[in-house]
Amino acid sequence: MTRDGVDELDQAVIHALQVDGRAPFRRIGEVLGVSDQTVARRFGRLSDVLGLRVLALADPVVLCERQWVLRVRAAPEAATEVAEALARRADTSWISLCSGGTEIVASAGGDGVEALLFEALPRTRHILDVRAHEVLHVFYGGAGQPFTKRGPLTESQTARLARHVPAGVGPPPRMDRISRRMLEVLRADGRAPLDELTAATGASAGTVRRRLRELRAGGVLHFDVDVGLTAFDVPVRTLLWLTVGIDALPAAGAALAACPEVAFAAGVTGSGNLFASVSTRDTPALWRFLTSVVGALPGVRDVETVPALRPVKGAVALFPRPSAPRARSPRGAREP
Repeated sequence: MTRDGVDELDQAVIHALQVDGRAPFRRIGEVLGVSDQTVARRFGRLSDVLGLRVLALADPVVLCERQWVLRVRAAPEAATEVAEALARRADTSWISLCSGGTEIVASAGGDGVEALLFEALPRTRHILDVRAHEVLHVFYGGAGQPFTKRGPLTESQTARLARHVPAGVGPPPRMDRISRRMLEVLRADGRAPLDELTAATGASAGTVRRRLRELRAGGVLHFDVDVGLTAFDVPVRTLLWLTVGIDALPAAGAALAACPEVAFAAGVTGSGNLFASVSTRDTPALWRFLTSVVGALPGVRDVETVPALRPVKGAVALFPRPSAPRARSPRGAREP
């Protein structure tokens, strides 16, 4: 059992939802050997305690959208407010306060990124520096790849759930009004029932059911789980920027992506051309990972490690502030 009271059955429910976020509780219960009522109770408790959410995400690669990793340095008294303002934007995700609470690292993508980079951030008071690294190639953490490789399900259990997920075949469907409206609803609640989707789109149940299957099979839409890393007892999250010789970059990225500690790994622009998000049980485990795994990667010339001190936003969900006295907001801070 983890420090948050999460046991193996809780972890199995989360793992099952990572395989198929829209799997009925009945099917999950059959795979886990428990009743659907038990799965529903566990899901409800995890939602209340750890903020567990199932959500739909569009694949930016399929939609030809550019992705960025942003490093925003802010004045100490304003970093939290800036991070939370960034988190309220629909085009940001995976936001953390890092480096003593003065640096914000965030992912951004979609049509509004240029306005964010060229207009909003430069005009925001208390921001001292912005560095933007474009994602060139994702080694791990793309569509359909869960943020954690950990979970108690066996290969057989995973296969029983995965066979109900539409296979990726054929070109992606066109993104018309119905598809975009479905994405909006499912981004807020990936398990939104069929009648809610039909009401939101004005389409028939048959059309919505067919379109959902096409979006998943075409690779446009995938489902993910937002939940704190403490659910799998790996609360220490660290961001790495590695400088790797360009000839060794594919091999280094692939090796890093295969590690169970790595939730995301990508080749990016900039001198630190390999970016990774790493989760470990504690600081000694991080030390072992850096010295034994990262140290053995081919072509690595330099490594920058940045502790992610507090999560502000996951894929979509906002994480509450810790229950500590709130610092006084600086005068004149504006939202980016």
